[in-house]
This record gives sequence, C-alpha cells and structure tokens, in this order.
Amino acid sequence: MPTNEPSTIDLFTPLALGDLTLPNRIVMAPLTRNRAGPGNVPTALNAEYYVQRASAGLIISEASQISPQGAGYPATPGIHSDEQVAGWRQVTDAVHAKGGRIFIQLWHVGRISHPSMQPGNALPVAPSAIQPAGEAVTYTGMQPFETPHALASEEIPGVIADYIAAAQRAKDAGFDGIEIHSANGYLLDEFLRDGTNTRTDAYGGSIENRMRLLDEVVTAVSTVWPTRAIGVRLSPENRFNDIRDSRPQATFEAVVDMLRGHQLAYLHMVEGDMLGEERQVDYPELRRRFGGLYIANNGYTRASAEQVLQQGDADMVAFGRLYIANPDLPERFAQGASLNTPDPDTFYGGDARGYTDYPTL
Repeated sequence: MPTNEPSTIDLFTPLALGDLTLPNRIVMAPLTRNRAGPGNVPTALNAEYYVQRASAGLIISEASQISPQGAGYPATPGIHSDEQVAGWRQVTDAVHAKGGRIFIQLWHVGRISHPSMQPGNALPVAPSAIQPAGEAVTYTGMQPFETPHALASEEIPGVIADYIAAAQRAKDAGFDGIEIHSANGYLLDEFLRDGTNTRTDAYGGSIENRMRLLDEVVTAVSTVWPTRAIGVRLSPENRFNDIRDSRPQATFEAVVDMLRGHQLAYLHMVEGDMLGEERQVDYPELRRRFGGLYIANNGYTRASAEQVLQQGDADMVAFGRLYIANPDLPERFAQGASLNTPDPDTFYGGDARGYTDYPTL
C-alpha cells in the first residue's frame, strides 16, 4: 500500500505472488509479435524467445485468443486447440527449466477484427454495433473495420464458456497463472466503456452493468484457477483501437472496487494513453483502492520504475519495448549496462531477426 514514507524496495527486492516467489519485480509485459505457426500454434522459435527472457520476475505472455471468434490479427497464438496447448507446453517447460515464471494473457479482440479473420467470415462481435475507426490487419493486408455484430444477451454465456475452456487449456499447457486482457479496446474493455457500450440490457447503461461481463469472466475462470493465480489488465485512458469513456476516473474506480473483491494475484495497469495524451486519471488512487499487488506499465525506464516502487505506487513494473530488445533486461539493470535499441520494423511478424537475435551481455 502507498505510504508517505519513502520505501527501500527496489526492482531487485523479491516478492511473493500467490504461490510463486519472484526474484525481482521486473515484469515482461505481454507483447504481440505475430510469429505463431500455422493454426496459431506456438513454435520452437517462440519458446526460444521466452526462454531468453526467463530472468524476468514474471513473464506475461503475448495475448492469446480464447477462441477462433476472439482472433483479430495474423499469426497470433491461440489457447483453444490441443495443438496450441502442446505448442504452449514447449514454451512453459522451457521457461520453467530455465527457472522462470510465466502467466498467459487470455484475449478476445471483440470488434477489432475483420470477417476474413472470423469463422465463416462472420462479423466480429462487440457489446454494441459501433464501427471502430481505422483498419483491421488481415492476412491480405489492411482492410477497413466493419460494423460489428452486437452480442445478444443469450450469446454472452458462450463467450464466458470460452474463457473457462481457455483457462483450463492454460492450466493443461503448464502456465503458472492467467491474466485477463480487459484493456486496449478489446472485447472486455469495449463492455466497460460508454463510448463502445450503448446496450440497454443487464450488460449496459450503468457502470455496474457495463462491468458485469468482466466480473462474470473473473468469477468463471476462478472455477479453474485460484484467484491468487489470476491477474487482470486495465487501461483506463488509452485511446488505442478507437476506445473512449466519458468518465474514466469514475468508471475505473468502480471497476477496481469490483476487482478488489476477487482477491486477485495482481492488477496490471496501462497508465496513461499509448497515443501520448497527458495523463488525467489518478493511478495512485486506483492502486490504493485495489489494495493488492499492482503492476505499473507504459513507458517506464529503470529510474522511473525505481521511483514508483519507492513511492509505494506500484509493487512491480512491466516493460514492453525494452524487453523486445533486451532479453537480459534484469542483468542489464543490475549492472547499469547500456541497453539495445529496439527495431520497430521487426516488431510484428517475420522470423528470428528482431526476435531472438538481440545480443545479451
């Protein structure tokens, strides 16, 4: 919990996370890299990538779709088939053999997809039939987003069942826990925001209704995993994927209050706007209200990460781009070594170049 006194905690102070003991508080953020094999199956190359980063206190895997309907991008891994489970098992076995810890991020993209990416060329689904601005990434290039299909009330239990099935497959694949992706304009985030949710049933209107699906998903997956092995990711003011909310502070205070009751492993917060707008949300207040372990994310350096830990405003810090280019990031931080520069041209798709070939110390 935050205090008025400076803390002696730093990035290398061990931390108990559920049944795990983290040797440091440096988290590898979930990073979409679009390098899964045919059938959205993780490969030996993916295993090598994660093993290189096993010195992280915790690895959170790239977002992995819970169902074919949940997919929105080429070559992202899934967690809905036996082949995908086997692919992920080679990843988790390798990470554990290296002494690491790894959660999987469970993902449904909602409206951020395209019929060509959906089973039967169906429309993507969303809380409401509101077309996002921009274009979808497909196997044949960029395509304009289409107006999504608004999920009927009777379709929602099927989505929840997909989360349960994915949570069980994640356990079968050997992960240490799961993170529910409720950020960055994807399905669960779309339900939370009044800019994308104009429903008039039990899943729309008041914030209590808009956060009902997230509450039900967390409750559902806790039948598979203990809540001490379940995290949730939020992004209260991120505008990525054309997402908006008229009252983000009030909305996410209510969401955090709800999540507090679940006694989760952690809350993972994308602080601020990935598109660069000035922060308007009081994140220390959200951290205080949650009361449990809090992962801060979005643009942190070693210095700013140490500062947020010492102020008591976070328990862990997640790094994204720095982890793309620096597989040995904890060692570099510990030695005060220089950092490799990430190459944006190789972030998404491709082969080992820009993926597993960054040098280590």
